[in-house]
Amino acid sequence: MAAAVLYTPAVLGLTIELARYPLTDDLALRGEGRSKSCGSTITLGLSTAAGGTIERIGVRSQACAIGQAAAAIFAGAAAGCTSAQIGQANREIAAWLGGEGALPDWPRLNVIAAARDYPARHGAVMLPWNAAVAALSPT
Repeated sequence: MAAAVLYTPAVLGLTIELARYPLTDDLALRGEGRSKSCGSTITLGLSTAAGGTIERIGVRSQACAIGQAAAAIFAGAAAGCTSAQIGQANREIAAWLGGEGALPDWPRLNVIAAARDYPARHGAVMLPWNAAVAALSPT
């Protein structure tokens, strides 16, 4: 069976969306992620509302196109999520990448679904969720 095409126009289009999410100094909750397989990195800054939901998101990415697309997918849908919801999505995406279950219910995750066929890109897919879990974890 042939692997799915990884770098589609839709994936590459997502990479430019990160310009909408600048990492600014006022985003005090910080988390970082690094893919061991490809070396991609991300720094995520978050602010939360009084109820603990994510309010604002900033991203600095030095990642491959899949990592950048994953960051844009994360940033586009994480506002309004709680720490528990981010943790649940993190676990579901990791399990799916490992071959368990259906594609998790996260908006536009289907755009990078072909990355499941490329184990060397799994770490890049997980970057924003891992960084968000780190940012939202009590110190």
